[in-house]
Amino acid sequence: MNELACIILAAGKGKRMNNPNIPKVMATLAGEPLLGHVLSQITQLHPTKTLVIVGHQKDTIINYVKQQFPWADCIEQAEQLGTGHAVKMAEPALEKFYGDVLIITGDTPLLQAKTLGSFVEEHQRYRGILSGCVLSAVTSTPKGYGRIVRSSVGEFMKIVEEKDATDEEKLITEINTGIFVVKSVTLFAVLKELSNANAQGEYYLTDIVELIRRKGLSISAIKAENFDEFRGINTPEELARAEEHYYLQRLNTIL
Repeated sequence: MNELACIILAAGKGKRMNNPNIPKVMATLAGEPLLGHVLSQITQLHPTKTLVIVGHQKDTIINYVKQQFPWADCIEQAEQLGTGHAVKMAEPALEKFYGDVLIITGDTPLLQAKTLGSFVEEHQRYRGILSGCVLSAVTSTPKGYGRIVRSSVGEFMKIVEEKDATDEEKLITEINTGIFVVKSVTLFAVLKELSNANAQGEYYLTDIVELIRRKGLSISAIKAENFDEFRGINTPEELARAEEHYYLQRLNTIL
């Protein structure tokens, strides 16, 4: 495996969790913060660098990471201007890094290292022709997720966030899991060109797909087998459902 750095997005407020005193990624599932579940899986990939982007209630997260995962570094996103802006905060720390960058959200506790490893390996197998890959999944309930837009012959064209999607695009069942792997040089080059001209007024990380394509480079969307691994946590109800899936996952492993 080529050199790998990992960026974990953990700066969000998580307003719908109804607990303003705790950052969303510090909500617990099976007694461990969501961020801890993600970092535990990342550890198994042996990245050269792991960077956690923090913002809301940053000190709580920084203290936790220092105590439990001292090999990871925290970087502050002082203003929450979107996922693209969050990733850009990591550029100084990766100034002399020329490998691949794996980007993950910190609220996906069901992620498995095996899935992430296979995704990175698939990208690196075609690294000569691919500048990056997006991990997608198919679900019958795509509401809330960005949609993977493909051409009539199945070519990956772009990701459309739900708030910017047309009625037709909202019918698409292939969704963006929020997980990317991109060559570092390509990643930070296109992040400089991001615009916030969208419904949220934010710098979307998902817009790098079209920017990469405009440069004549290739980026692929690779479908994962199991959507359940990528369930993000935005509400207490979603946290409860994720905990159910977590214990089922563990039971299936034992059996």
